[in-house]
Order: sequence, then C-alpha cells, then structure tokens
Amino acid sequence: MLRSRILWKLFTGYVILILLSTTIVGVLVSKHVKKGALIEIERSLDVRATLLRGLALEMFLISTDKKVQERIKSLGEKTNTRLTIIKVDGVVLADSQEDPKTMDNHANRPELLAAKSHGHGMTTRFSNTMEKKMMYYARTVEMEGDLLGYVRTSLPLSVIDERLSRIHVLVVFSISISVFVALLLGFFVARGFAKPLTAMTTIAESISDGNYDQLVAIDRKDEIGSLAKTLNKMARSSRERLETIALDKNKLLAIISGMVEGVVAIDKNENIIHLNEAARMILGISPDKDIHRRIWEATHSREFCQIFSVALNEETEIRKKLKIVTSSTDQNIEVHASPFRDASGELVGVVVVLHDVSELERLETIRQDFVANVSHELKTPITAIRGLVETMVEDEEMSADNHRSFLKKTMNQTLRLSNIVADLLSLSRLESAGMDLVKEPIDLREVVNGSLAALLPVSEDKGIPIETDISDETMEILGDWEALFQSVNNLIDNAIKYNSKKGKVWLSLRRKAKNAVIEVRDSGIGIESLEQHRIFERFYRVDKARSRQVGGTGLGLSIVKHTVLAHGGQLSVESVHGTGSTFQISLPLNK
Repeated sequence: MLRSRILWKLFTGYVILILLSTTIVGVLVSKHVKKGALIEIERSLDVRATLLRGLALEMFLISTDKKVQERIKSLGEKTNTRLTIIKVDGVVLADSQEDPKTMDNHANRPELLAAKSHGHGMTTRFSNTMEKKMMYYARTVEMEGDLLGYVRTSLPLSVIDERLSRIHVLVVFSISISVFVALLLGFFVARGFAKPLTAMTTIAESISDGNYDQLVAIDRKDEIGSLAKTLNKMARSSRERLETIALDKNKLLAIISGMVEGVVAIDKNENIIHLNEAARMILGISPDKDIHRRIWEATHSREFCQIFSVALNEETEIRKKLKIVTSSTDQNIEVHASPFRDASGELVGVVVVLHDVSELERLETIRQDFVANVSHELKTPITAIRGLVETMVEDEEMSADNHRSFLKKTMNQTLRLSNIVADLLSLSRLESAGMDLVKEPIDLREVVNGSLAALLPVSEDKGIPIETDISDETMEILGDWEALFQSVNNLIDNAIKYNSKKGKVWLSLRRKAKNAVIEVRDSGIGIESLEQHRIFERFYRVDKARSRQVGGTGLGLSIVKHTVLAHGGQLSVESVHGTGSTFQISLPLNK
C-alpha cells in the first residue's frame, strides 16, 4: 500500500496545500500579531507618558530637580522603562537612566518635534546615550494652553524584539502542531481514497488478464463504493458475455469442422485466417504451416486464388466450378466465394465454401450408365422375343420343327429376361434400408460345398478343374443362406467363365482371427488396375464382347458386394492383367 503512487500523489498535493495555506496564514497572523504588539507597546508607552506628565508638571512648577530625579529613576526601574522630562527649549531636566546634565539638548529630536505639532510623537532610532536602538514616545506638558515642556518614555528595541520573538515562536509552534495533525489526518484520508482505488486497479488488471472471478470487497456509500459495485457488475457481465462468446465460437467451430464442405476464410491482405479439415483435404493445405500465410503461397491453384482476388476487389459473390488436380485424385469442386464485413459494414475478408462434387458426378455417371445398361440389357431379349413371335405369327406355313425351334429361342430369351429381373430384385433388396435378410446360424462350409456341387458339372464341361482347400472345423456365422450361396456361386461361376483355356480355379475356406475367409482364385484374363474399382458397379463389364459370349446379367459382383456388406464383412480383389484374379470374402464368425 505504501508503494501506491496515487496515495503519495494525493498526500503530496495535500501536503503542498497544507503548507501553502499554513504559510500564508502564518505570515498574516505574524504580521497581525507584530502590528498588534507594536500598537500595544505604543499604548503602554503612551500610558506611562501620561502618568509621567503629572510628575513633570510638578517639577516645572516646584523646580525640585533632585527629588524628581530620584522619583523618576525609581519609577523607571519599577516599570523597566526609560523616563525623561524635557523643557520646552530641549533641556533635559530629569532622566531615569542618565544624568540630565550630561545629556544633549533634545529640542530637535523627531519625537519632540512631532509632539510639539500633534501633541504626541513616536520614533525609532539609535540612542547615542544608551548606545542602543530605542523606541521613543513623547507627549507635551501644558498648563492653561501654555507649553511647559515634554515627557518621554522609551524602551529598547531588543525588549520589543524579544517579545515579538516569543510571539513568533508561539505562532510557529501552534502552526507546526496544526500542520502535523493536519498531515497525519491527511495521510489517513489519502490512504482511505487510495486503498480502494488500488484494490480496484488490481481487480481491473486481473479482469484484463481474463480472470473474472475476483470481485472488489468494498462496501461504501460514496462514489468509490458506486465505482466498486459497477466494476463488480462489469466483471460478472464480462464473464457471462465471454462464456457466451466462447460457447458460440465452439459451436461455430464444431459446425464448421464437421461440415463435409470445405471452408476457407482470408482477410483483406489475403492471409488465411481459418481453414477446416475438409478444405485442408481438398486443397492439400497444412493448417499448422499455412495458417496466416497468403492464400497464393499455400495453394498453387491459379483459378482458386483469382476467385479470392476478384471477390475482394469487386466485393461481390462468385460461384464457379473448378477442377483441382492433385497427385492422387482429380476433384471437381463447386466454389462459392462471399465477402464478409464487420459490425460497421467495413470489408473484413472473404469466406469461400468448397463443395466436392466429384462423388456426386461419379454417382450420376454410374446412374446414367446403369439406366443405359438396363435399357440395353432389357432391350436385347425383348427385341429378340418380339422378332421371334412376329415371325411365327406372320409365317402361317412355318414347319413344326421351325416353330418348335422358335419357341425354344423365345423361351431362352424369356429366361434371360427373367434372370435379369431376378438379379435386379435381389440387388434392390440388398441395397434397401430394411434389408429383408433372414439371418440365422449357418455353417459356411455347407454354403461353399453346396455352391461347389452346383457348379462342378459346368467346370467339368469346360475342362476347368476346381481345386479346394476347405477347413475341417466348423465356420458358423449369422447369415442368410440363400444370399451367401448366390454370392459364392457368382464368384465361382465368374472364375470359370473368364478363365483361360486349360485354366484352373482354386477355392478355399479358412479361419483368420475372428473371421471366416472365402477365397476364389483363377488363372484367367485378369483385370486392369484402373478398372478394379468399377467391377462392382451394376452392369459394368471389363470385356463387353466376351461377357455377351459367356452370358450373364452384369449384376453378379454387385450382388456379391452388397451381400457381404449386409453381413458386416469385407470384399477385396487382387488381379494382374493376363495372369488371373483373386476375390476374397471375409465374414465375422458367430460369437
């Protein structure tokens, strides 16, 4: 507290005010006391001179110089005053301290001249007789209007100075006591003002550092108390507002971070001020290294940087579609740039929302391909059936053998159309939200052996042997027997169809950790690496010419994929073009 600058500023001002006021009062009092003391001394000399006039009148009339001289001397000793009787011509008749005969003529003395003209006179001068500075007071002695002489009383100035000095000492002592008491009280008064202000300053600094829990413990009814209450109210209000701002900020950051769209914000200098994870993934920007850097330093997309510049310079919204090429992928991005402003309406920067539409466009392409493929696949058997039927209707003379042949062909096309519809229904059932699968404990070995038994005649007919490696232990899973049977069937059937001449198929079922793994490998034509991610699309064929020769709907692998996913499993493919392919299904075992 003693180090408080405001305390010492208040106290110093108080000290200066007290010292200045006491000095002025002291000087005025001293002058007034001195003036009063001189007036009092003058009155005292006047009274003594008046008393001396009777003795002087007696001396002038009786002329008993010796007796008067003794009385004056005795009276001067008792009153500590020099008494002098002077004739009208200036001759000294009697004096209380000196022999009148040795004294000079006093006719020209200033006090006598003043008394002669005014009845009394006073002067201060050096006395050659006494060798001291004296104060003289003279009065005339008259009788019936005739001036007989003068009486004079005098005191040494040293006596007067001693009396004034005592008065000065008394005044100075009184003022000193008053100043000491005033300064002591002033210190406590200044401390009473400085202490709460210092406490409030400490609390204000704490609030500025973000600590809003400390409050000012001051209970006063004056302005300082009101200031303390206001400061406490401000601290509580600031804490509530900061908590609200922090909550809103966290919500906003959580929302922006969770957005699948990328969000990038820059300031007026094109420095990155915010970047969410989606934008980082799209632009390949590092949030640790590139934040607060210029946007054109963080990304090398010229078109993207131009969008920021135009939005800043023209202060307008921009919508544009860009293609961003990275080392791994090509992305189609919809860009929406919009300037944002502060509360006063001044431009602060630009915020850009990036929407990756690559997947949407890919799905749209798949949809278009699917519609085209379905139309084509359905059109082919329908066209064939229509042609065969029209021929039979129009040719009334058709032989029985041709008629029977046309009916067989119509039936084959009808079966093909039926298979396509059946596969589409199966695929739709697997893709629907409420998958209508009947899951029950089944031994996966039975599924694999059943499928192997169904396709073994086909493999023998084409001369493609199937080598098996099926575990002897039970592989129990929760699943739909029919859907799994169809999936294994599709993989083995494809391995036979797309194999090379004198090729071979390997079929295995084994346990791997907590999963049952089915693997189908062939020595066929294989699949290009660029097309491996598309083979599970509906109606997609790697070799369309061969696919039509061997038959099939083009939906088999899609059905396998969705069946495995519906059972909580995983499907993978490894293939080398011209060497063969390996399809692997991993399904969780029943706990």
